[in-house]
Amino acid sequence: MADLIAGRRRRRTTMASFRSMRSPETPEDRIDSFARFHQTGGPHQPSTPPPMPELFDKHGGFRRLHTFTLATIVQLETLHFCRRFLTFDHRETDTKFYDPKGRQYDQMTQAARSGRQNIIEGSERSSTSKDTEMKLTDVACASLSELRGDYEIFILDRGQLPWSVHSAEARTVNAISLDAAPFTDDMVHESAKHALEQRKKYARWLDAEDPVVVANAMLLIIGRALNMLKSQIEAQGKAFEETGGFSERLMTKRLEARESQKNTGPECPVCSKPMRQRKSAKGDFWGCSSYPECKGTRPV
Repeated sequence: MADLIAGRRRRRTTMASFRSMRSPETPEDRIDSFARFHQTGGPHQPSTPPPMPELFDKHGGFRRLHTFTLATIVQLETLHFCRRFLTFDHRETDTKFYDPKGRQYDQMTQAARSGRQNIIEGSERSSTSKDTEMKLTDVACASLSELRGDYEIFILDRGQLPWSVHSAEARTVNAISLDAAPFTDDMVHESAKHALEQRKKYARWLDAEDPVVVANAMLLIIGRALNMLKSQIEAQGKAFEETGGFSERLMTKRLEARESQKNTGPECPVCSKPMRQRKSAKGDFWGCSSYPECKGTRPV
């Protein structure tokens, strides 16, 4: 009995010495341990998740596009133009475009909005549908083309002609270069700031008192946006031709998964055919690939 008690005392002394060699655990250490436990799903889970398949395309980068910057300027300036130069008062028709029912205002502002918003939506849909991205970009083109027609009629209604592309004014407007978008982590703020800075390059014409000058400048800005959008659609079509769409990649991934199951699955204990991993209410299991003819199973 004395030897047993002495042995227990020696073990206690050894454990106490081992604890004294460890650095004391701080509250932060306990918090980190708790966080690591829950981030990994428990002590028996891997610390990092398996890599995701390259199924989805990159999307949502519309704020870096010159087309988006120009479409933003077009929408803002169309709102300003309609407020400045459209009127429902017949007494102001000498200086403004007569719009008694507000239909012209609605049509122009909605066309400008559609141009910008469809660029956004098309970019966001790029992840799962290249076809939809191209269609929405095409809708943006159509909307801006409609808006360009309204500005053209406004100029003609004043008894004047749109500027020739060979005129000095048109050459000057078309020669303006846009800066690249230097965005950081504050995309919405930086995008708005960038659009307003680019707008300043056209301020000489957009802030003019003569509405015909403003309308002519808008014709040129919209024309430039349309040319860029057409190039953008061509690039989208080429990317679709080279890499395919989401549905194609989804099918490819599914076929790869099935093939992988065929190659790595065990033999069926009943018919010796390869087995495939399946799911049930009770969990995963191996099922025979010739099911329902063969109902052989194995646990995973």
